[in-house]
Amino acid sequence: MRTIQQMLASLVIALTGTGIAFAQGPGAPGPGLPESDDIPSSLMTFFVTSEPIGDGGNLGGLEGADAHCEALAAAVGQGHKTWRAYLSTQERPGQPAVNARDRIGDGPWYHSKARILDYLNRRLNRPLIKSQIHGDTLLEAQRGSNMSKQFALTEHGELVNGIGDPLPTLHAILTGSLTDGRAFPPGEDRTCNNWTSNGEGAAQFGHSDRIGGGNQSWNSAGTTTGCSQDDLVSSGGAGLFYCFAID
Repeated sequence: MRTIQQMLASLVIALTGTGIAFAQGPGAPGPGLPESDDIPSSLMTFFVTSEPIGDGGNLGGLEGADAHCEALAAAVGQGHKTWRAYLSTQERPGQPAVNARDRIGDGPWYHSKARILDYLNRRLNRPLIKSQIHGDTLLEAQRGSNMSKQFALTEHGELVNGIGDPLPTLHAILTGSLTDGRAFPPGEDRTCNNWTSNGEGAAQFGHSDRIGGGNQSWNSAGTTTGCSQDDLVSSGGAGLFYCFAID
């Protein structure tokens, strides 16, 4: 008689062979998946940086932010994927704007505790889909983004402190973006001079717990008062940002 584990293994192989991807949330380990929730799942393709670069809004440009994503992912065994920071830059002379949404591929994306067996246990939560998280259609806008505090975990699988949690509050996540994931028009700085300033300027941020800002936006809830590390902290953040795997 086949054991339950053998049957589950066969089912997982059959499901993944169809190209269907399942997620998420802590659960029983499955074939080829980590045996502990302390180890990021091999399905992880999204996380919030667990630590800032630490120089305010100066992230070293998009290249520096991407490198930070890559380094944090590599530290938890996910360095074989290509990671991109969810950040926009604004148009400058000779430099076109870059939209955060155009940097991250098409998804779907899963957080660091994604487990195939959670689907089998009927505890499936929806993965992130690009058009849905940005409300690209009327129906998707009405449904609202499925980004949530429980989904926006760090690469270590930890929740990001938000409203009502012990201090420090860290939920203001840098994006430099409008709610549709696109860059602001040139003029008023919303990217700390395209992520190179730790002094003058300002940065747009979203709230990872979807609380505050008057719009419950994960990617465009407010603007910092400046670009120093202290300015980011006073805005309810620390200079954290979202990272997405593009492959």
